Amino acid sequence: MRNRRPALSALAGAVSAALTLSACGDMSGGEPARQSGTIGIAMPTQSSERWLVDGRSVVEDLREVGYRTRLVYGQDDPKTQASQIRSLIAQHVSALVIAAIDNKSLDGVLGQAAAAKIPVISYDRLVLGTKNVDYYASFDNEQVGRLQAHYIVEKLGLEEGKGPFTIELFAGSPDDNNTKYFFDGAMHLLQPYLDSRQLVVRSGRTALDEITTPRWDGAAAKKRMTEVLSTSYRTRRIDAVLSPYDGMSLGILSALRSDGYGSAAKPFPLITGQDAELPSVKSIIAGGQSQTVYKDSRELAQVAANMVDAVLTHHQVRVNDTVTYDNGVKAVPAYLLQPTSVDKSNYEVTLVATDYYTAAQLK
Repeated sequence: MRNRRPALSALAGAVSAALTLSACGDMSGGEPARQSGTIGIAMPTQSSERWLVDGRSVVEDLREVGYRTRLVYGQDDPKTQASQIRSLIAQHVSALVIAAIDNKSLDGVLGQAAAAKIPVISYDRLVLGTKNVDYYASFDNEQVGRLQAHYIVEKLGLEEGKGPFTIELFAGSPDDNNTKYFFDGAMHLLQPYLDSRQLVVRSGRTALDEITTPRWDGAAAKKRMTEVLSTSYRTRRIDAVLSPYDGMSLGILSALRSDGYGSAAKPFPLITGQDAELPSVKSIIAGGQSQTVYKDSRELAQVAANMVDAVLTHHQVRVNDTVTYDNGVKAVPAYLLQPTSVDKSNYEVTLVATDYYTAAQLK
């Protein structure tokens, strides 16, 4: 992959300023060098650094091979996103790249895309319940959960028989298909220790539908963590928290800090995360959050752009999974990238050496 983009936090600031119009609809590239098509890109929200950078990265990669682009953000409102996609179809875009807000609410509008012969690439979040999604670009989502769980298993010494330890489980948004894959991947490793009581969930909440967090909201995660601490850990210490996303992890960390954690006498528990967002990486360095899962969005954007270009130029689309991602109507051909576990021991080689962040940004 070409290492040609600036570090992400600087890019996110530029993107935030540049995308005022794109939140309402339009962000167009210059004159195409190779193709004449315009690609519609629908991202979930501008409130997350991750989606700002993903949107910008997809735009850059498509423009580099000659396409114009129109980038929109749905601000975490499924109805807004559906309306934006409908507008892109009316503008006769050549293809759509969609990171769904609600992965079960787009069948109707994607039927309109199919009628207009507009191919659809599902980006990171698989669109469910429709035949009208052509390809899926993402990471190995079960591996994300396995990396988070493995970190907990390793650091607590569970394989050596240590324990028992206390743990609380958090999951992502119930309307995001990835939530199940993250959870299943983590529980594949954690469940044996829960069964043997080496790990104990004092709140009693272990089923997926008991621990989801709408819209991956950090404030909601903080509220739930506060409730769990007050009801289940009044005189007990919590040793680990399975958190699937950095924004949630920081909310959880805030609740723990308010409960007196973070001192030598009462250190923070292990806290996992995902996306290697700048505030969480800084927290890891400072000894707050313990771990995150790094998913290089630059690579994901390149995969999505390659899929679009291959479809529109009638070339073979590169995929590496044709079975796993069944959206309820069909198994969607997918290309899955591999994530990487990051903690204080390897953030420099993983994030700084690859120009994902600069050392100055992490100070």
